[in-house]
Amino acid sequence: MERVAIIGAAQTKYERNKPDTFAEMIYEVVSKALEDAGITIKEVDNVVSVSSDFWDGRTISSMAISDASGAFGKDITTVEGDGTFGALYGMMRILSGSFGCTVVCAHHKGTESNMRGITNTAFDPLVERRLGLDSINSAALQARRYMSKWGVWEEQFARVSVKNHGNAMRNPLAMLPMEITVDDVMASRKLADPLKLLDCSPVTDGAAALILAAERNAKKWTTNKKRVWMKGVGHCSDAFRLGDRDLADTRALKQAAKKAYAMAGISDPLKEIDVAEICDAFSYMELMWLEGLGFCDDGMGAEFVERGHADFDGALPVNPSGGRLSAHPVQVAGLAAMAECVLQVRGEAGERQVDGVETALAHGINGMCGQAHCVWILGK
Repeated sequence: MERVAIIGAAQTKYERNKPDTFAEMIYEVVSKALEDAGITIKEVDNVVSVSSDFWDGRTISSMAISDASGAFGKDITTVEGDGTFGALYGMMRILSGSFGCTVVCAHHKGTESNMRGITNTAFDPLVERRLGLDSINSAALQARRYMSKWGVWEEQFARVSVKNHGNAMRNPLAMLPMEITVDDVMASRKLADPLKLLDCSPVTDGAAALILAAERNAKKWTTNKKRVWMKGVGHCSDAFRLGDRDLADTRALKQAAKKAYAMAGISDPLKEIDVAEICDAFSYMELMWLEGLGFCDDGMGAEFVERGHADFDGALPVNPSGGRLSAHPVQVAGLAAMAECVLQVRGEAGERQVDGVETALAHGINGMCGQAHCVWILGK
């Protein structure tokens, strides 16, 4: 089977109240990604837009960016959810044999949306929605269940926030680079017990784009250093209703990771993966997802971080970009993680570059409390 490579990547600066329109943000990242790949829009034969009618406040949200993405005269389709799933669909379109080069682009303007209202609509309309559940208070339920099941405490969540905001100090695109302490996190305003303001990712605007190419084109258009191969991918969804799953059980992520590792030929992820960009929409999530990805045993995510293995100088650097705690444009998040992994594999991540990166992992979630997961293995 022909392989697929990422040959171009670009992101905007992540900000609050970004003045650019959806189309302006997409034009910026698609133009930069094409320049990064060394090709023109003429070589692209289809576009995947990661966008949402709910977040955009309009129907057929991809129409707002179709011209800006270069889709005129080409096939364009929409994926609603995290950017990792958009990249999956983009790869599948190439592997179908119908296309040779795909633009995958994602945009999000959280500051023009009603986060509480939109995430409330993700729940069952007859019962859960009426309770007022949203992304923050449902995450608080999951955090509390995780604490109860494994004996984790709030200060351990806070260490993730300290680490990732500190990592963002080396990322010029991050929205919230900060030097903070565990005490700062603990003293920040409580939003939904046990989550405090600095445990939660910020409302963010931004966009990202990747250029995917079939192997025959990737080798023709780019140098070996520029090509980052999509070596493995896995995705899995858990039950929709919160009450139908143990919120501290990472079973869907374990299945997604198992598929990705098998496709990429990875048997020991902690030894074979050099850097990981993991969804940390809330601080506790990084601990849970480290466990689900097989980097440590269940209930040991907090100890993993405390031992320093998830620090920038540890055996496995996690979220050197600053993660979603430092910038979280919801639809874009997973694509941003993949773009960071591309830079790390190429050795182009600047001050945050991890030494000797051959293989990187990018992870994204969709749905409340990590209902669905997508795991990517990217490498040289």
